[in-house]
Amino acid sequence: MVKMPVCFVGHGSPMNAIEENEFTEGWKQVANAIPTPKAILMISAHWFTRGTYTTDVKKPKMIYDMYGFPSELYQVQYPCPGAPELAKKLLDLFGDKITIDNHWGLDHGAWSVLVHMYPKHDIPVVQLSIDGTLSMKDYYELGRQLRSMRDEGILIIGSGNVVHNLRQVDWDYQKNPAGAYAVPTPDHYAPLLYILGAASEDDRIQVFNEKRTMGSLSMTSYLIG
Repeated sequence: MVKMPVCFVGHGSPMNAIEENEFTEGWKQVANAIPTPKAILMISAHWFTRGTYTTDVKKPKMIYDMYGFPSELYQVQYPCPGAPELAKKLLDLFGDKITIDNHWGLDHGAWSVLVHMYPKHDIPVVQLSIDGTLSMKDYYELGRQLRSMRDEGILIIGSGNVVHNLRQVDWDYQKNPAGAYAVPTPDHYAPLLYILGAASEDDRIQVFNEKRTMGSLSMTSYLIG
């Protein structure tokens, strides 16, 4: 079986789910350029928890975890199958460090990207939560434990943003401060560390969707493999 790459996607605004733009086009191009995955392990910034969790249902439910957007966005469906066997692999890998939580499903960090990457929604998807009590080094080490899944045809996607500070959203980018404001909280940056951990030393790194938007969001994404 072909070794799958790993991918970090800057998901940006949930509105990308119902728009066609340069970012959604970048996601489509990446999906078309890599082998079709057997299953997808999604690590989304929007499942930020105390403890590490996953789901093992056969049909993940939609999580509309955003507020104040047009009604059209809340009608988006992504009826992909779940992957209980992939969830079991996670349990085997992480042991007592992980728990099943089927109250969750697919949040907008996952489905807003997948509707463009795999619009036929025929590839099984499982989400892995981000434990907010862990350190950045811990995230990297968890990613290292996921490496073996790449040899089994599983595509690991981290969905977040390398710059994400909504307190500083500014429609005029020239007035927006940078530096320490880039990552005020770890939730949207942590998925990248899982992906780096899952990468191998000899992997090639490709950068795509390298652009900033709204003065404080980076859409920069990485395909590694």
